[in-house]
Amino acid sequence: MYIRYASGILGTVAVLAVIGVFAAWAGHAEPYFHAELIFPLQEQHTHSSTIAECPNGDFIACWFQGSGERRSMDVQLFGARLRKGASAWSAPFPMADTPNFPDCNPVLFVDRHGELWLFWIAVPAERWEDSLLRFRRSRDYEGDGPPKWHWQDLMLFDPGDRFVRATEEGLAEVAMRYPDPEPRMKWFLMRAAPRILKDAKNLSVRQRGWMTRCRPEVLPSGRILLPLYSDGFLFGLMAISDDDGASWRPSAPIVGAALNQPSLARKKDGTLVAYMREENDILRRILRSESGDDGETWSVAVPTDFPNPNASVEALTLRDGRWVLACNDTERGRDSLALAMSDDEGETWKWTRHLEREKGGSFHYPFMIQAADGRIHVTYTHQPAGNVGKSIKHVALAPEWICAGDTP
Repeated sequence: MYIRYASGILGTVAVLAVIGVFAAWAGHAEPYFHAELIFPLQEQHTHSSTIAECPNGDFIACWFQGSGERRSMDVQLFGARLRKGASAWSAPFPMADTPNFPDCNPVLFVDRHGELWLFWIAVPAERWEDSLLRFRRSRDYEGDGPPKWHWQDLMLFDPGDRFVRATEEGLAEVAMRYPDPEPRMKWFLMRAAPRILKDAKNLSVRQRGWMTRCRPEVLPSGRILLPLYSDGFLFGLMAISDDDGASWRPSAPIVGAALNQPSLARKKDGTLVAYMREENDILRRILRSESGDDGETWSVAVPTDFPNPNASVEALTLRDGRWVLACNDTERGRDSLALAMSDDEGETWKWTRHLEREKGGSFHYPFMIQAADGRIHVTYTHQPAGNVGKSIKHVALAPEWICAGDTP
């Protein structure tokens, strides 16, 4: 009896020792990270990607591709599928093509009923300012090849009189902030702002040119906010739907000194925060605006401490409350792409880790989602140094990968 008891003790000790060694190893293991190109590097211009998780666990990505952007009539949308558990994406397939017009800036979104939406723009007259906002819907999109679309339409709206009022008040506030402006800010206040205010009062101008880029946000009420921006006004606003996308209306604009492409994070108290690219190299900083009324109205945008080289940014609220910001963390060039994480709703950003850093390369236009398993999925334009071609890169990572920081 004594011998059996003693051997039991020793056996338990041995098992505990093994568990301890494994725990120590696991504690120092690199958090999950996996990256691959969706398709091989190729010569055509490939840009502005998006990704969505399907209900069956697959992922579908989309991007625009062709010989250029707004002046190239061959530009259309392509997609690819990553089956659950697979290590390689499918061959690309067509997603949308408006004949004789460039198609750009796709955004994929799966709504709370499991329906897949594709938002994008068709560009008439080779001008971003004339872009037409389009969307498609699918209930059958988990098979091979492109989704089977059952509905397609234009999204049209007039920002209305409050757009004019918000433009007047916002531009006045921007001018007060910079009584002795630097040359680029002076250009905005003296040249751009009067033209913007004039256009805001023009019904035919303010009704067009609103473009997609960043991920929609679904509020607890079910309200959908689709971030939009205008290269003509250098403003952002939200397309709002309170009926699961049956109808859409505009929010008041996000006014600031030459901003676009807002991306949203949400605080626990319901406050929405928009992070935005800065156009025209005025301050070379990411801009920030807030809404306390579920996206109806927005504060005038102010610069953050984050540098920005006139490049798109993407914010993401994780289910545990942490925030992630994907951005090119430089004042010039897009050869450095970083993920920053905050555990205090954007007050501080304690962790930063780079997805790409290669002098002469171009890695930009990130799009982020959090999958059902908690991992973060990022897609972005990938163009290595040396002009060897372009692709869309997909990265999947555990949030803790960001916290581990860059390796020396």
